[in-house]
Amino acid sequence: MPFRSLGLDDRIFKAIQEAGYTEPTPIQAAAIPEVLTGRDVIGIAQTGTGKTAAFVLPILTKLASATDGGKRGGMKALIVAPTRELVVQIEENVRAYAKHLPLRMATVFGGVSERPQIAALRSGVEFVVATPGRLIDLMDQRYTNFSGVEFLVLDEADRMLDMGFLPQIRQIVRALPRKRQTLMFSASLSREIEALTHEFQASPKVIEIGRRANPAETVTQLVYEVPTHLKPALLQHLLADSNFDTVLVFTRTKHGADRVARRLESGGIKAGTIHSNRSQNQRLRALKDFKSGAVRVLVATDVAARGIDVDGISHVVNYDFPMHSEEYVHRIGRTGRAHAVGDAISFITPEDHGPLRSFERFIGRGIVRKRAEGFDYAAVGPPREDRGRREPRGNSGAQGRPSAPI
Repeated sequence: MPFRSLGLDDRIFKAIQEAGYTEPTPIQAAAIPEVLTGRDVIGIAQTGTGKTAAFVLPILTKLASATDGGKRGGMKALIVAPTRELVVQIEENVRAYAKHLPLRMATVFGGVSERPQIAALRSGVEFVVATPGRLIDLMDQRYTNFSGVEFLVLDEADRMLDMGFLPQIRQIVRALPRKRQTLMFSASLSREIEALTHEFQASPKVIEIGRRANPAETVTQLVYEVPTHLKPALLQHLLADSNFDTVLVFTRTKHGADRVARRLESGGIKAGTIHSNRSQNQRLRALKDFKSGAVRVLVATDVAARGIDVDGISHVVNYDFPMHSEEYVHRIGRTGRAHAVGDAISFITPEDHGPLRSFERFIGRGIVRKRAEGFDYAAVGPPREDRGRREPRGNSGAQGRPSAPI
């Protein structure tokens, strides 16, 4: 099915062609016609499947029709996403597809000055992409006017629930007109997400692409069993292989991310970090360097990694194994995107066997165990910095809490 058959505005179709796309992904082909009819939609799809365009393209088409009819001024579309990185990614998509439209948009997120965001909202932008925390701040200061909002999108709704944003989402939804079109997108359809659809949507169309929370078929999953004290050395050993050319490493905490990056840098491997202690400019610079190849390794925490949209990631390394199956799926979905192949490697210490077995039951099969050729499993521990007290399980510090700057 070509994009031409989906009923999109000609100017948007032109932008799609200029971006090099000819056919929609399954989630786009299924969701776009439903959104164009005005129906509420809940879309279930993994990362890397093109779900952002699945809501951006039809909303832009409907806004284009309205502006052509002389209806301009004031917020018409509000997209709420869990992290600033995801907000920036969505903004890039909107600007790329709306390049031939007289559309005004703004992004609203923490970690930067409020003033430009307030000025943009006051100017009467039609399209707003926001994180819940900063949006609530501006609502409390009466800088928002939702009276004309026709479209609400809750992107990565499952992640927003994980981060504890349900009260903020409810506050935002209560401030919107009751007559609106509400779209929700999630990587899985949990009971909590189903409850949200009943609360916020009217008879939504459920579009589910692929198995629920199923890892991408193009990703090869491997497990390396390793003592905790040898994880830094094993990572460096693997990175000595030139096939590890664009590598995303996940740690459980932001402090762990810093330690891993410092260890890699001391070994001559350029690495960047993304976590909640980094400023917005630092995070964007790290992501830019990773995309351009200036650094081959990006070390990230789960919360900060949401919104990382980089094609061609060769390997995802779970330096710290995640506690929840859904988080594992989100992590490894960063490789093997858009039918490309990739490897997902998990370091498993004796303490990780329980979560690993739970995940294998979750997906209904075992993950291949492997030993690194030429690696000295009998080696002594790393320098003292890397032998500090064990990272606590779960979130640490502000990470994962709605009070953190997002």
